[in-house]
Amino acid sequence: MQTKIKKDIGIIRSFNRLYTNVLGLLDQHILKSDFSLSEVRVLHEIDKTESCTMKKLSAILCIDTGYLSRILKQFKNYGFVDTRQSPEDGRSKLLYLTECGREKIAELNDRSDEQISSLIEPLSMSNQAKLVQNMTNIETILTNGKNIRIEDITIRNNLKPGDIGYIIYMHGWIYGNEYNYSSVFESYVAMSFYEYLQDYNSNPSRLWIAEHNHEIIGCIGVVGHDDRAQLRWFLLHPNYRGIGLGKRLLNEAMTFCRENSFRRAYLLTSNDLELAISMYQKVGFVKVAAKENNSWRSDLTELVFEIEL
Repeated sequence: MQTKIKKDIGIIRSFNRLYTNVLGLLDQHILKSDFSLSEVRVLHEIDKTESCTMKKLSAILCIDTGYLSRILKQFKNYGFVDTRQSPEDGRSKLLYLTECGREKIAELNDRSDEQISSLIEPLSMSNQAKLVQNMTNIETILTNGKNIRIEDITIRNNLKPGDIGYIIYMHGWIYGNEYNYSSVFESYVAMSFYEYLQDYNSNPSRLWIAEHNHEIIGCIGVVGHDDRAQLRWFLLHPNYRGIGLGKRLLNEAMTFCRENSFRRAYLLTSNDLELAISMYQKVGFVKVAAKENNSWRSDLTELVFEIEL
């Protein structure tokens, strides 16, 4: 096993041990109840899962059906859980919480909230935010972004201290990792933002910043040049692609251009950014010029796209 991977595994296992101890996940009875962690999770998933069946529950929790059957039998005896015929499949039975079961899971949820609250209250506000962000990142990475909902992402256009520096950093590492651009590209982006901030109030301009749990995950900007608007800094974190966020940001920028009566909009891009080029073309941009640009990487062609507004 490679030394780097072995070290990473050790860090992950160390975190797992810490977290299970902090929350008491290995206790026989969790949240000062009469139930184990597995039993509480069963109640929780029945409460949250639409059209819940034993098969679906077993898959979600990765619990053996025999063990799950014993838990459900116990919960039926307590009056927490009952079944009814599925309206779509008469052979299938749906699991649901009784009123007593809903009261019990509400009680357990309150205890869990109190436990987490006591854990994070001593932390500073910035460390609370950082903890939530990092946990969100862990979930996003381990699920390949399947947990992300577009409605959980916010878009703002007011600048905050640190925004520009972080966006420059994102350009550097994304274009470096994905397209092998040199650090010269990062300095180019930094200079473009310097010019943008110097002339911020001279023409209608705007920068939209997408955030997930207060972490910047994308952006797009419009810079006004008399009767023309330039689209700039269109960027998405890799974990947030394919959910419609890019289209939403691009639509925000195009609406702004039209509302401010620009005659045309244009943008500069590179021939290797095929996905972005496809999005530009779908909203009506057409290529009007091309030239070699080996500043950031050899074999690049810089493209100019325009659209009449």
